[in-house]
Amino acid sequence: MIGRPMHRQVLLLASAQALFQTASVLVMTVGGLAGGQIAPRPALATMPIATMFLGTAAATFPASMWMARVGRRMGFVGGALLGAAGGLIAAAGIWADSLMLLSFGTLLAGAYQAFAQFYRFAASEVADEAFRPRAISLVLAGGIVAALAGPMLGRLGGPLLEPEYVGSFLLMAIVSIIGAGVLLGLHVPAPKADPTEAAQSRPWGTIVSQPAYLVALFGAVTGYGIMILAMTATPIAMVHHHHDLATAATVIQLHVLGMFLPSFFAGSLIARFGVLRIMLAGVALLAGHVLMTLTGLEFGSFASALVLLGVGWNFLYVGGTTLLTSTYTVAEKGRAQATNDMTIFAVGLACSFSAVALLQAFGWQMLNVLLLPWLALAALSLLWLGWRQRRHLAPALAD
Repeated sequence: MIGRPMHRQVLLLASAQALFQTASVLVMTVGGLAGGQIAPRPALATMPIATMFLGTAAATFPASMWMARVGRRMGFVGGALLGAAGGLIAAAGIWADSLMLLSFGTLLAGAYQAFAQFYRFAASEVADEAFRPRAISLVLAGGIVAALAGPMLGRLGGPLLEPEYVGSFLLMAIVSIIGAGVLLGLHVPAPKADPTEAAQSRPWGTIVSQPAYLVALFGAVTGYGIMILAMTATPIAMVHHHHDLATAATVIQLHVLGMFLPSFFAGSLIARFGVLRIMLAGVALLAGHVLMTLTGLEFGSFASALVLLGVGWNFLYVGGTTLLTSTYTVAEKGRAQATNDMTIFAVGLACSFSAVALLQAFGWQMLNVLLLPWLALAALSLLWLGWRQRRHLAPALAD
């Protein structure tokens, strides 16, 4: 598979994705623990994780605009170097007993994540039309490595140096530097735009108001928001229902594998059955997650629900990205992609902050039942777009 140039570039992007998400999962694994040992109040323990999401939401639009000027490779390498700086600053924050410094380091890790969100779009740019859905899904498959390596490096680095977790963030810096080195080999071809295309670029409002754009965005937001909400609440719910932390960690690891293992075949399924059908399958899988939470509070119920949650997220996220790439021109891609990802991470940030409050107010099972109207709206939007596309296609076929 890697004989052709576009295949080699996709392999580089998948490797960079694995390294970036290893750093991200490492922060998710030990960020709260590191914050808890230096936070003045227990409620501030998860501040390093919150600031990572904040960094991603804040940096997504500037990252896209900058890469539109300087190119993918320079932008991606710069983002990875921000991650390395973030790891060093976070380690210094733990050493200096400063929650603010630690959180600033994870804020930079979030900025790294903002740049890395565009790896999948870069895959669509180096691939031809036939290979594009599979290229996007294969890049996301790099997360399989992160599901195993992120928690492992976080735990390995914990006792490595004093104070605890300094070593974890130093390992994150090393992983980020390796990521920057991998990305130096990336060569995204210059966009093949019409000379008059920039002048004909549509206004931002026209781009984002397209039906296909709105449905692609809403599908990706649905998958990401529901995934973050349920994933954040799961460990707390499991501990509350008398599972130990090791069991909860196993469920989360199964969930992350569920998120990324389907990437090996999601692109092929999209090419065969169409993007809207695969996104609808993603909605159905997320509904299956909700129904599985109602089967009980044992390990099997939690694990099965979280695996379905992961696979449903994958189908909606890969599908939404694929659909989105059909809605903009080369000259419009910076604004179109940045708006999409900034919205996704803003919703993810809101869901991560609200998860605990909703869990306390409604309980684990009712929290998930409340997601069903959201899923119904996502399904209706996909069915509407499919109907609309068929209606516009019919006159063309008649001619």
